[in-house]
Amino acid sequence: MRVRGERRQKPVAVVDIGSNSIRMVVYDGYSRTPVPIFNEKAVCALGEGMGASGRLSPKGVPAALAAIGRFVRLARAMKVESLDILATAAVRDASDGRDFVERVEKEYDVHVKVLSGGQEAKLAALGVICGHPEAEGMVADLGGGSVELVEVHDGSFGRHATLPLGVLRLQEASGGNRAKASDYIDRHLASLPWLVPGKAKMLYASGGAWRAIARICIAQTGHPLLVLDNFMLDRAEALRIIDLISRQSIKSLDKIPGVPKKRVPTLPLAALLLEKVLLAIEPEKLVFSVYGMREGQFFKRLPGKMRSQDPLLSACVAMAREAGRFSEHGGEILSWMAPLFPEEEEPNHRRLRLAACLLGDIFWNEHPDYRAEQALLRLLRLPFMGLDHRDRAELALSVYFRYAGSEDSAVAKQACRLLDEEATRRARLVGMALRLGHSVSGGLPHLLRRTVLHVDGKSLVLDVPGDDPAFMPDISDKRFDKLAKAINCESFEIRRV
Repeated sequence: MRVRGERRQKPVAVVDIGSNSIRMVVYDGYSRTPVPIFNEKAVCALGEGMGASGRLSPKGVPAALAAIGRFVRLARAMKVESLDILATAAVRDASDGRDFVERVEKEYDVHVKVLSGGQEAKLAALGVICGHPEAEGMVADLGGGSVELVEVHDGSFGRHATLPLGVLRLQEASGGNRAKASDYIDRHLASLPWLVPGKAKMLYASGGAWRAIARICIAQTGHPLLVLDNFMLDRAEALRIIDLISRQSIKSLDKIPGVPKKRVPTLPLAALLLEKVLLAIEPEKLVFSVYGMREGQFFKRLPGKMRSQDPLLSACVAMAREAGRFSEHGGEILSWMAPLFPEEEEPNHRRLRLAACLLGDIFWNEHPDYRAEQALLRLLRLPFMGLDHRDRAELALSVYFRYAGSEDSAVAKQACRLLDEEATRRARLVGMALRLGHSVSGGLPHLLRRTVLHVDGKSLVLDVPGDDPAFMPDISDKRFDKLAKAINCESFEIRRV
């Protein structure tokens, strides 16, 4: 039995030495979904003033050395399996970058990998692919010193480029002047003839400044879910809001709640750059991603078999093993309820149904009066990968209805706003089927496979073995009746065969 606090595998750490900040993320071992157990950032502004001097910031260097020293000490105290220290645009381009790396390596007995522009771009793309395995279009990853643009298709990447359009360099090159920044961005984007309008289906925007912009977009649109990852907007709506942000004063942006104060000074230029990229490639949608280079490095280290797993289902299996009573019940109940759904069920609908079946018992130890609401709120907010906001709401509502949650509650209404009528009906049906299935089987594995649920004419029928005492009493007539009505059956029947 696993003791609370005991680790099944060693954690892994990635330190990202960026132009503006240095961050260490420590993940809870190698699994398909990177689970951070430590995440800390130090703003050192190594790349500040580099445009004029060509050297790392004199003030930034000691701050960076102190931050790296702390991170290395913490990583070793955590007994990490691996510690990857990656340096990007500022260290790569500075004339004294090599000296800085040698000093870090000597003082802390570590290896620092200075990424080329191409390597940085590919890791950024891998990070987005890690979180969005079916990504189709263009990844744009914005840092302090550069922006990486990478084509992604079918789990791999194509043409890529690194441009000196990071927020610090933009600020320095333009002096904060919008017109100068606009010309500067246009010149660099024009150097990439493969940025063809309309070719990219999606633009995946990654990076701290753009995540701050995502928060503003969520507030401006009244979106019901404050989860940054996979928040998406149609291009026209995105351009309207982002153009507005790019024209705001620092004073106005500083008043917006939820936006990190340290990001505010660079937001107008970050928004202008995002607007220019949108206009250059004209994607159908803008998608914000919280995953980037660090997750790309993590994903790169995963074994091939693990990389090919579905990140959502992998996470659900792990959660079921950790918190469920009988984790092997998920696949069984999926098959048992299959007759209620179309024979040609869409793959993603079946995937969400399987996820709901895997998660359908992990909230058993919550207080009964709050079980449904706790399930809904947690599943709406958990850092799932491979899940857009509509799918997230459908999954969360399925488990909510499994615990007999009411559609009239405020949290349920909020989730339903993300779905159309058919998706809400599907979530309700999955939840009711889960509730009945757990009632019939007591939540135990192997019992459901002795029963058959099917529709016979206008009646919903459950065939049970007549000689098995587990099925002798009447089984959940009320739940059976609700499920029958949900699929437009006039009656229900338990047949002992």
